[in-house]
Amino acid sequence: MLRCVNRLLLGLAGAVLVCGGGAALVAATGLSTPSWWPWYGPRDVLVSTADRARWRDESWWWPSVVAGLAVLVVLALWLLLAQLRRARLAEILVDSGDVAGARLRGRALEEVLERETESLEGVERARIRLTGRPRRPEGKVRLRLEPYASPDRTLTRLTSEAVVHARDSAGLASLPAEVRLRAAG
Repeated sequence: MLRCVNRLLLGLAGAVLVCGGGAALVAATGLSTPSWWPWYGPRDVLVSTADRARWRDESWWWPSVVAGLAVLVVLALWLLLAQLRRARLAEILVDSGDVAGARLRGRALEEVLERETESLEGVERARIRLTGRPRRPEGKVRLRLEPYASPDRTLTRLTSEAVVHARDSAGLASLPAEVRLRAAG
């Protein structure tokens, strides 16, 4: 749902910006425009002299406009960086003892960790996602437990067996994991 809303808002913002830029471009080139068009010609401005003079005596106006635009720029940059960030770790850097090192696919380690976790007593289903940095991955673990399972025992076995095996096999110093438990219906 969040991804759908995100894409919808990005598409809407892009359409507004393209339409606004297109309207300014059409007016700047001197093409004939309809009567309802916001700009009339190449010398027309977005905020007229009369509009600017109306707020000139108010000391709060222009700092507010600049602050509002600065907030919009920061929000736009934050949204751009959020789009570029990967939610899943693509690969993990493994110290192989030589200078070059080795790379382990993040998805491969996730699958192995999921299989081992699902083999634990009381675990119906496991979903694991590795996030973080290639040299310091972190695990996001979601477990669906059988009705008879003991959450304490399952969590202890997960951290002392499956996570330790994954950490040791990848040659990592640590592999912190956030675990969310849910009971099967």
